[in-house]
Amino acid sequence: MKQIVGVADMKVSKNPAESIVTYSLGSCIGLVIYDPAVKVGGILHYMLPDSSIDKDKAVARPYMFADSGIPRLFKAAYQLGAVKNRMKVYVAGGAEILDQKGFFNIGKRNYMALKKMFFKNNVMINNQNVGGNTNRTVRVEIATGDIYVKTSGSKEVKI
Repeated sequence: MKQIVGVADMKVSKNPAESIVTYSLGSCIGLVIYDPAVKVGGILHYMLPDSSIDKDKAVARPYMFADSGIPRLFKAAYQLGAVKNRMKVYVAGGAEILDQKGFFNIGKRNYMALKKMFFKNNVMINNQNVGGNTNRTVRVEIATGDIYVKTSGSKEVKI
């Protein structure tokens, strides 16, 4: 069974029959977390680094922003029994798709917001596939914690 995470969305699960997937990560970031001890995993697909640009939208759609979405992803995983220091963390996306000259640098800013938050909270990234100018799809298998990434124009690979 597949749970699909849309843009500005988040899903967590401890159901071993499920996988969670998010598609078309361009400048957006797909943050995958997984605790192998309790087999809890989740994905956040956020679009923008900072919710202060639109407080009302941040209240209505907290998963749209790094600073409001990331804490909610971790808290949802904790509610299912995950523990921070056991979690594997994978990051995908942060590309410059429509902005190849880097004028807005949304992808880079999205990634830097995550890095800053992780540094403050002592969270380590285990693996990542970020930057460049290609779309990515990322998937986590809840039963095993296996994470797969597909870059535009190539086959899906296990990380």
